[in-house]
Amino acid sequence: MDGSGAVKTQTAAGQDLGQTALMGDNHLIEPFVLDIADADVDDLRSRLRNTRWADAETVDDWSQGIPLAYVRDLCEHWGAGYDFAAAQARFNAVPQFRTAIDGLGIHFLHARSPHDDALPLVLTHGWPGSVVEFHEVIAPLVDPTAHGGEAADAFHVVCPSLPGYGWSDKPSEVGWGVDRIAATWATLMARLGYERYGAQGGDWGAGVTSALGTLDAEHCIGIHLNLVIAVPDPDTMADLTPAEQSAIDSWGFYERWDSGYSKQQSTRPQTLGYGLVDSPAGQLAWIVEKLYAWTDCDGHPENVLTRDRMLDNVMAYWLPGTGASSARLYWESFNRMRTGAIDVPVAATVFPKEIFRPSRRWAHKTYSDLRYWSEPTKGGHFAAFEQPALFVDEVRAAFRTMR
Repeated sequence: MDGSGAVKTQTAAGQDLGQTALMGDNHLIEPFVLDIADADVDDLRSRLRNTRWADAETVDDWSQGIPLAYVRDLCEHWGAGYDFAAAQARFNAVPQFRTAIDGLGIHFLHARSPHDDALPLVLTHGWPGSVVEFHEVIAPLVDPTAHGGEAADAFHVVCPSLPGYGWSDKPSEVGWGVDRIAATWATLMARLGYERYGAQGGDWGAGVTSALGTLDAEHCIGIHLNLVIAVPDPDTMADLTPAEQSAIDSWGFYERWDSGYSKQQSTRPQTLGYGLVDSPAGQLAWIVEKLYAWTDCDGHPENVLTRDRMLDNVMAYWLPGTGASSARLYWESFNRMRTGAIDVPVAATVFPKEIFRPSRRWAHKTYSDLRYWSEPTKGGHFAAFEQPALFVDEVRAAFRTMR
């Protein structure tokens, strides 16, 4: 870390290029190195010290939102216990790059496998996630023989940051919805020289992955989803299974008690963004409340995620100031996602604490070529983040049906 205040890109030889702007679609791919400036750390710590705290909740649980005592505790750790140099090393452990596509700079991780027959795979995150979700799954996906697996399951892994997220550029015009992002990913994979590839995603990543399988079926051999986009089949309402009834009940709870964030982000993301970009405590609370609600954590997020792993993800929003730009994806795409049939090969993993858990017979209405279906006994919405080993097993099994 230095005192320059810059996030840097570098040439392959290590020459500092400063805050390089990628102008136009010139096919240039530049290495990217995260350098957390000392001035940014000082500013963050100052803001945390000077937080004007809300009063405490009037309940003894999370039903009104993330509790004050826990937010203060996490913020204290962020300011005094979180090792920024170690975090920077974690971010830079996987090779990172930026390239301009459709006029926008796209940040991505790219790890090539040592195995010749590895399948290229693009992994797409959602909100409030980031490429941080994939940090622990990349190595076993890329080099399975070094992690107890078989060479036949190897992948070349590409993890882009969604536009307006992480260190991808923030769109300055409307139109950056799911379909345009999918088309951008198709261009990215072609630019990397991958003529045949698979795609995987959850949350918004599931929408992008589904659109990618449709828009680029010539090159995308199939997709794996850990958020299955399939609505209840009206023909099954008279004979619902217990699991289907539970899924409908869970969706009802989400609509009544857990979806306020979505309504705000899909209607007034700009208004919300001022607070998130200005207040690290606010940004942390906005994200960690969902890590609690959507992980299979048995009542506390630290049962499945360490404080530093959660804060790494928060840093991917705080440092580049993406509170508003990330929320705009809801304004762009909510209720505008593709809902028609998907004909490329599809694999699905439905984790038990996912927000919505469609049944296989519901999914068949959307996915004509459903190659793989799995329902693990643990895990939630952030599958790669909270259950990395299980996620790796599911991805390997899914693409064995498509290679």
